[in-house]
Amino acid sequence: MVEVGMEPAARKWHGKGLLTRALLLGVAALALRLLYGAFVTVGGGWAPDPAVPSTAVVGRRTHAQAAAASGSPEAWRSHGWREAVEFHAGVLGRHLADGLVGPSSRAVCLGGAQQALALRELGVAGAVAVARRRSPPLAVAGDDRRLPFESSSVDFVFAGRALDSSRRPADLAGEAARILRPEGHLVVLTSSAGDAYSLRSLQALLPSLRLLRSREINSPDASTLRELVFQKLQPTTASTSTENSASNCTIGDHKMQLLTHAEPLIEEEPLKPWLTLKRNIQNIKYLPELADISFKRRYVYVDLGSRSYGSSIGSWFRKQYPKQNHTFEVFAIEADPTFHPDYATRKGVTLLPYAAWVKNDTLSFEINGDPGKEDEAKASGHGMGRIRPTAGKKMSGKVRSVQAFDFAEWLKQTVSEQDYVVMKMDVEGTEFDLIPRLFDTGAICLVDEVFLECHYNRWQRCCPGERSPKYQNTYEECLELFSSLRESGVLVHQWF
Repeated sequence: MVEVGMEPAARKWHGKGLLTRALLLGVAALALRLLYGAFVTVGGGWAPDPAVPSTAVVGRRTHAQAAAASGSPEAWRSHGWREAVEFHAGVLGRHLADGLVGPSSRAVCLGGAQQALALRELGVAGAVAVARRRSPPLAVAGDDRRLPFESSSVDFVFAGRALDSSRRPADLAGEAARILRPEGHLVVLTSSAGDAYSLRSLQALLPSLRLLRSREINSPDASTLRELVFQKLQPTTASTSTENSASNCTIGDHKMQLLTHAEPLIEEEPLKPWLTLKRNIQNIKYLPELADISFKRRYVYVDLGSRSYGSSIGSWFRKQYPKQNHTFEVFAIEADPTFHPDYATRKGVTLLPYAAWVKNDTLSFEINGDPGKEDEAKASGHGMGRIRPTAGKKMSGKVRSVQAFDFAEWLKQTVSEQDYVVMKMDVEGTEFDLIPRLFDTGAICLVDEVFLECHYNRWQRCCPGERSPKYQNTYEECLELFSSLRESGVLVHQWF
């Protein structure tokens, strides 16, 4: 402000001084911006997407200055934080250009405040992020199980890598689908979904959305990410799609691809099956070693014919099966009451004290055991208490009536396609009844991996040159059963 009473010459000089200072400040600001640009380039910064209008780049700087001046956390003004904003702006700019999100869109980001700032700088003024703690002006408080938005109220959801880092990816995916309006879009960045199995698992978590497109992009840490773009279906279309997938179960290419990596089946009948099992375990290609199983709602292990806890649950599954750090629910299905007390103190195991069968029924079983060795058999989990339906044959040993249940129907009521299910089956010959029933009901599609002990008239350990009289099926029939499962897309392993 010019002082009152100042001489005209002094006023003129004073005005020139103000102008000079303004010019100097402008030059300094421009120099700082140029230095910052060079620093970002040298440090591995990301250029904006070519599809982004130049006006959005100008607006980006303006919003960044506004964020810095708003009293936001210091981290929001750091170089690393700014790099993250630039990266996400480059990713999101394409969707702005394609019309998936616009200036008036209600947009929600699940992976961090950097994403919300990137959208705001691109012109989406109403973009907000969801974080554990509220951080104005960019982040609101929420968690994976409940996002603070009404159902069908959001136009665009950007998940970033939130599903990868979430402890409950299924819950977060469900919430993202809930808040999205019909025909709205969800964009996911993930380090998974590179294989067909993982991608199909993610799609199963989003039954009301359809996948529009997919592409690979480079992440800031030089790793490769997959970007997936989904669109929410109209309610009538989504319900029809869900009903069809439930009634017309198909194995799918995502499981067929896994079989190309599975260990080969043993074509020739082993002379010593008890030794072949030990050797074959070393060759098994477990599903979690072939694909990412992260995008699942639950993890379930079902042991049919479990016998004692130490027989397979404790000695094999919990110690050797690769779980990718996931906790499994365990169901032990065992009809012989001899083994039931062993499960009374076992945590995380649900005992079903029935026989798995093709329908709900009461069956008569013959108990097979060696006289005088009952205690030894009970301790080891072998021999005593291994029961099988007699199918009308004359019973030579002890007989017991047990309650049986429709295993296929139980499986369909207990798990879903969104769950990861591993099944071990050792059911004394009834596999030739149970497996066809699983196919007939579509329940086989709910099982991801099977360990099957197929019972046949094998060579006896006790009596060289003699076959077991307990079973009528041949090894060739067992091999045919294994082959039919794999040809149908079921990852099954030979268990002896």
